[in-house]
Order: sequence, then structure tokens, then C-alpha cells
Amino acid sequence: MSKLRRVRTSIPSYSIQIKETPPIFLAPILACSSGPINHQSHFSTFPPQCGQARRDGNRNRGVSGLRRTGLRNPVGMSKVPLPEPVRIRETPKVDENHGLWGFFNKDRTALSTPEEDNAHGRPWAVEELRRKSWEDLHSLWWVCVKERNRLATEMHERTRLKAGYGDYEAKARDYAVRTTQRAIKHALTERWYSWEDARKVYGSQTWRPTESSDLEEDSILFEDDKQPKVEEQQQPEATSKGA
Repeated sequence: MSKLRRVRTSIPSYSIQIKETPPIFLAPILACSSGPINHQSHFSTFPPQCGQARRDGNRNRGVSGLRRTGLRNPVGMSKVPLPEPVRIRETPKVDENHGLWGFFNKDRTALSTPEEDNAHGRPWAVEELRRKSWEDLHSLWWVCVKERNRLATEMHERTRLKAGYGDYEAKARDYAVRTTQRAIKHALTERWYSWEDARKVYGSQTWRPTESSDLEEDSILFEDDKQPKVEEQQQPEATSKGA
């Protein structure tokens, strides 16, 4: 037994290392990682040219109107300084009676309040407009046009700003203005038909004003005009006699 122990002690101890084989699905990765990885890639499939780069023959290379790079080669106008724009620091003065103020309210604000748009009366009736003259109807028509332009401007601005108020009051006011314009058209249409009927009657020669009737009407008007003047002249004499 002792001899066997001595033999065993004389045998060198070798360390046996058992390596485990990797899974089969890692084989492509291990195969790629064995060599150096090259991350460089060329844009062109041709081999890169060695030596000094050639000179570009395009004279306008690098000139951009969007980036304002300017010309590479100087020209005759290069020495002339460019004019600088004038900076307006002060607010421009606006005429108080400018026509564009008609598109704003009396306070000249961008939007009117619902209370201001709702503060309006009823539209004009046709019976009231029949008594008006041509000049009055013409003036009233353009006042309505001016008011509708103001309301349309405010409605467009209110839609752009997404204010969310004042649409109902503005539409009610616009409806009243359009009703007045419709009444003006009605009154003028009646006058036109009346004028056409009178012209047809006069042109049919069925009626002609006589000279006697004209003289009688003129005499009546003349006497009516004279009567107040005579009374005014007699009043001072009566007062003087009484005195």
C-alpha cells in the first residue's frame, strides 16, 4: 500500500477544463465577432482616388440666394455699399377723418360688445319712407351700407379670433339694416311706377292742362302768398294809431 501511495503522489495533477459548446443559434454572431468589424462604407462603388483633390471649375459654386452667401468673385458693384432699410420706430400718424375708420365703431375698437350691437331701434317702415325726399333716401341707403360693412368686418374679426360671443346680436342688427334697405327699394319702386304711369297718361294726349286752369292756380297761389304780407304791413299802422 505504501508503494502505491508513493506512485500516486509522484503523478502530476493536471487541471482538466471542460468547455461548453455554445448554442447553434449564436453561431453567426460568433463567426462575425471573430474578425475585425469595419464600420466604414463608401458612397461610391469606385475605389477612392488618392492624391490631391481636383479643383472645381464651377464659378458659382457656393453662391446661394437663399443663404445670402454672395458672390465668390468680386464684381464692379462689390465696392458700393448696399442701402440699409429705414427703421420706423415712431408710430405713423393717421388722419382722424380717414375713410377706413368707417369700418370700425364709434370707439374705434376691433370688436363691439354685445350690448352695443343690441342697442338699436326698429327698422324704417315703407309708410315712413314714402314721405322722404330723394336726397334723404339716398343718404339713408349709404348709412345702411356703411353699417353693414362695419358689421361684416367685426364678424370676420370675431371668427378669426374665435371670440365665441356677439354673433347673435350682430346678426340681429344686420337683419334690421337689411329690412330698412328693402323698404327703401320698395318706396323707390312705387315712385318709379307712379312716374311711368303719369308719363304714359301725359303722352296719350287724353289730358292736357289748359291755360285757364294754370292761371287760376297761379292766381290762387299768388293771393295766398300775398295775404300774410298785407297783414304784416297793416299791423304797425294799427299800433301807431292806438298809440
